[in-house]
Amino acid sequence: MKLEEEKVYEAFRQKFFHWFLTYEGYDNFSSMIKELLLLLKRELMMEQVSFFMFDPLSKTFYPEAMTELETIRSPFVPSDLPVDIAAIADDEQRAIQFCEDGEYTTARIFLHLSEETIGMLQFVYPRHLPISEQLLKKIRQDFSMLFQKLRIISQGLSNEKRYERLHQFAAKIHSSMQIDNVLEEIVNTLKQVYPSFTYRLLLSHDNQHCDYLPIKTLEFDESTENMAALQAFLTGRIQLEDSISPRRSILYAPIKGGQGVYGVIQITAPYIMKFPKKEINFISLLANTAGSALENARLYEQSRRLVADLQLINESMHRLNTNLRLQDAIEFMVQQIKQSFCADEVGFFLFEGKKRKLLPGSTPFFRSRQAKKYVEFVERKLKAEMDIIFVGDADVQASPAVPVYRSLMAVPMVQNGAMKGICIVLHHKPYHFTFEMFKLLQSLIQHSTLAFMNAILREELEKLVVTDYLTKLYTRRYLDEQLKKSMRHHTFGTLILVDIDNFKQINDTYGHQAGDEVLVQVANIIRTNIRSSDIGARWGGEELAVYLPKVSLATGISVAHRLAEKVRTGTHPPVTISCGISYWKKNRLEEVDDLFKRADEALYMAKRTGKNCIFVKDYVHQYRA
Repeated sequence: MKLEEEKVYEAFRQKFFHWFLTYEGYDNFSSMIKELLLLLKRELMMEQVSFFMFDPLSKTFYPEAMTELETIRSPFVPSDLPVDIAAIADDEQRAIQFCEDGEYTTARIFLHLSEETIGMLQFVYPRHLPISEQLLKKIRQDFSMLFQKLRIISQGLSNEKRYERLHQFAAKIHSSMQIDNVLEEIVNTLKQVYPSFTYRLLLSHDNQHCDYLPIKTLEFDESTENMAALQAFLTGRIQLEDSISPRRSILYAPIKGGQGVYGVIQITAPYIMKFPKKEINFISLLANTAGSALENARLYEQSRRLVADLQLINESMHRLNTNLRLQDAIEFMVQQIKQSFCADEVGFFLFEGKKRKLLPGSTPFFRSRQAKKYVEFVERKLKAEMDIIFVGDADVQASPAVPVYRSLMAVPMVQNGAMKGICIVLHHKPYHFTFEMFKLLQSLIQHSTLAFMNAILREELEKLVVTDYLTKLYTRRYLDEQLKKSMRHHTFGTLILVDIDNFKQINDTYGHQAGDEVLVQVANIIRTNIRSSDIGARWGGEELAVYLPKVSLATGISVAHRLAEKVRTGTHPPVTISCGISYWKKNRLEEVDDLFKRADEALYMAKRTGKNCIFVKDYVHQYRA
């Protein structure tokens, strides 16, 4: 080595010492080597200094660090060298190669850095400023040891920082009980640790995650593209997938908790053929930590959802058990289901033999003709499967004018093993309802069915108490009560007393059973020809009564004539009726008995003057209508 070169190199070593003491980026090997090469280039007055790492699979040197950005054009392929690069790196005579090109000389120094790693220093310098082979040998000797030590330091510090990030990651995600926060933190940590890699989270099912995260639902098919991810998910072990074209390595790490595997982290590393073992170990730790935190967050959300579901069931049953009317109970449950499941339509149907009856309180859609297709769809499924119905994307084949509902749930109302009815819930979007929602709906219907049946029985019992057994009209007592209420709250009303003419003759001619049948026929005619707010009652024997609240006398007379005509033409054997009508006004001080007395007197006149006629008695006059 020339004396001048020795002084220059010694000056470089001193400056390197000072640089090493003040440099702080030891955890990044490439950046550290680049700084070292810049110092070497400046002190030895070289044109370019580069450092390459050897890839034994492609037999190619890839640039690791260099002093000039423009030199990063293509990797160095040693076509003019023997295949065994390791032998060259170990041979002191062949470890330094020269190449002259015009005004510049290129010197390549091969270094054996470890059992698996071979590097190459490349110097480009002017031909008129030659560097002796003795100096290059000295640089090779020093840099071989230096690169090895710097690599150890860099890897140690890098691992320290990485595991410190892992510790911070674990602390952060375990402190969060939100699934979205855990997933977001996994992605952020991957960005920090592997900024040049691409990655995705492949999650199993029912994940309501943020759209901006690289998340995809794991497809359970046997395609080649999906096989490694499925293997990782099913076995709970890391899977590797390497390819030469394109040159990359893909790692699939299962996100595994104590109770199962919840997804897979897919990490794609370009330009490498195989993940280093230390990277696999680190990713495995990260994935297991993420799996544990994700499991805790899921359990927490499940527990919160379970508590909320139990509260909903408890509140609903408490409200239903307050002896609500059936319509009020159905309206309450419809509102609860719409709020809890964000449903569009809710319908309750009761089975009466082979017929179905829409219960009052269901949403208006089920009263329309358009709902028929959906109800028939549910009935077909129910007959075929004899079980609960949960359809994510229903194909009902409704007409274009019918609103399209894609998500459908239907739960039978069962009591004592018998199907009493069914609840149908619809939403216009496909796959809107989750399986958890379906299970909650099952529980709600199961608990509420008894309350509905009790409400139906209670209303039937109430109706039996105020209903005549034979005619199914109201009793005289109920009529008295409703008349009193009407005279307190309304301003006028009309009462019609009805008597079947020659009823004793029918009994004597056809028998008492035929007489009862005639009485029932007349009662049915009355019931079908008055409003739901009107009251038809059995007055006693063959006498019936009709009270029309808030109806004028003229309208009451018209109703009486219509009833008389319907009875004359619609009974078998044919009979006629006589009617007595009375009327009240708010400004007259009178009792219910006064109203009955005037109507009875009018009926007496109708029967006395030949029957089959209508008489009216108002406050002053009595006349034939």
